[in-house]
Amino acid sequence: MLRPVRLARIAAEAESVRLRGLVSRVATRAAMAGVALVFLLAVLVFVHIAAFDALWIHARLSFLASTGIVGGVDLVIAIILGLVARSSTPSETEVEALNVRRRAVQGLPHTLSASQMMLPVLEMAASARQRKQPR
Repeated sequence: MLRPVRLARIAAEAESVRLRGLVSRVATRAAMAGVALVFLLAVLVFVHIAAFDALWIHARLSFLASTGIVGGVDLVIAIILGLVARSSTPSETEVEALNVRRRAVQGLPHTLSASQMMLPVLEMAASARQRKQPR
């Protein structure tokens, strides 16, 4: 097989591995963020009721002060969960696949043409056709 075709195939396979890792990581992050949001909403409903009740009735704070404190706590929780969902780095597999693809692409000659890439395919088709023809 010609070297440029082999390098192009290696680059394509490395890119495929990298993209699968990326899709898996993004899907995992989205699922975790979604679950975190559901729990956040459920907890906030109960915490709002209990905290507001404790601040307004038991601590004898004003309605506005109690509302401001509960809202401030909500903001801190939302920021923390947003930062956790945002922090994600590529896995070792993705980084290695990207490096393999880059090395393979760098090894490709600049004059790689479609005919050079199609030559092995045409050779395989010709040999398959010769095997199918009756003698």
